[in-house]
Amino acid sequence: MSAREAQLIANERDIDLVLIAPNATPPVCRLMDYKKYVFDQAKKERDAKKNQKVVSLKEVRLSIGIGDHDFNVKLKNAIKFLEEGNKVKVAVFFGGRELRYTNEGEVLVDRMAECLKDYGTLEKRPKMEGRKVMSAIINPK
Repeated sequence: MSAREAQLIANERDIDLVLIAPNATPPVCRLMDYKKYVFDQAKKERDAKKNQKVVSLKEVRLSIGIGDHDFNVKLKNAIKFLEEGNKVKVAVFFGGRELRYTNEGEVLVDRMAECLKDYGTLEKRPKMEGRKVMSAIINPK
């Protein structure tokens, strides 16, 4: 039907004539309550936002000379983070002359990843970030 006829029908029913596909031949329009449509779309977006799960990145900081007990405490924290569904960034900080021993830092990160293999998978291999930090990221299972 012509646009004029459609507009008359929309005015009679007291609803809106909404242009759906302007590039089609002929253009496609729809009779609807546009305010209600916008409200329903916003409501769907809010509901979708409520149901989505936010994954955050938690960090566990280590150093080269860490003791076994301290390592176990950091390991328990990392396990807790992974069980909650968060990603874990294992970061080894090097101070001063410890920069010579980056290979030991990589061994430490690999040890942490090996202990966490039941709880998550290694997403990013250990890599130097800047001069003083080596890090790896572990995803939860």
